Amino acid sequence: MNAFTYTPAKSLDQAVQLASRSQTAQQGADVRFVAGGTNLIDMMKLNVERPSVIVDINALPLDTIASTPNGGLTIGALARNSDVAHHAAVQRDYPVLSEALLSGASPQLRNMATTGGNLLQRTRCVYFRDTAHACNKREPGSGCAALAGFNRVHAILGTSEHCIASHPSDMAVAMRVLDATVETIKPDGTARNMPIAELHALPAETPHIETTLEHGELITAVTLPPAPAGRQIYRKVRDRASYAFAMVSVAAVLDIEGSVIKSGKMAFGGIGAKPWRDERAEPDLQGEADTRAADAFSAKVLANAKGHGSNDFKIPLTRRTIRAVLAQAAQGD
Repeated sequence: MNAFTYTPAKSLDQAVQLASRSQTAQQGADVRFVAGGTNLIDMMKLNVERPSVIVDINALPLDTIASTPNGGLTIGALARNSDVAHHAAVQRDYPVLSEALLSGASPQLRNMATTGGNLLQRTRCVYFRDTAHACNKREPGSGCAALAGFNRVHAILGTSEHCIASHPSDMAVAMRVLDATVETIKPDGTARNMPIAELHALPAETPHIETTLEHGELITAVTLPPAPAGRQIYRKVRDRASYAFAMVSVAAVLDIEGSVIKSGKMAFGGIGAKPWRDERAEPDLQGEADTRAADAFSAKVLANAKGHGSNDFKIPLTRRTIRAVLAQAAQGD
């Protein structure tokens, strides 16, 4: 682990100013905010993250969970994953978010991990985490060892010839289907609101640039719109039932009467370079919640899916998982 300067921030303005003072060609790669530290500290121990400046934001008043005037919910960036998952309003109005959070990590990690940190957590690609291997996300221009290596956990959508890493967050998948808005503050003090769909960047030719955040920009909260009509389901397929990342996960909001879907939305984890959703395919969910609807929807979502050997199985597994979600919704389980 490299030497670094550690500074606790006492205000939002101080936090973003401290972060914006250090800048490199790699989008401020030498400065990091730390909250729960459940991802950053691991990466530092592995010498994957090598910040020269760490700004501790734990003292900032960003852990509130509160209703909005229009009936939605604002979740502070420092709200712990356990607190969000067990919050009465979340369990009542956004059960898909609660289920997603409770399916991720361990209780100990959920007690520390924060909302903002969860959105920004980095991939679990073994080559990204091992500095002995080539990784364009870690060292731009070095290559992607996963392309011809062990890529069972890697993405099949949104990838490029430079990176096939998958995004690891469960929470972000649920927030994507709920149409969350991410609130930030820039170093100049101006606030920004962006749809969560615009937060994460696809790898393309610059996989080391993982978000659209500006240098020194800090996530302050995530706002959810009023609770959607219909059933909410989070289904996660993984190697073991405890503390494992998704091979495929589906967050679904289905307005269903009996076995007929009036409208539906689905977002996916484990298969995309970022939390994945194909809104153009969602009209195909309308009608009977049967295998025909599931397969028509799957065909559009997976039209550009590409396996890389060890992860080819994710394509049929995604189809089966979509079928299972629609069957669960129709049965009312």
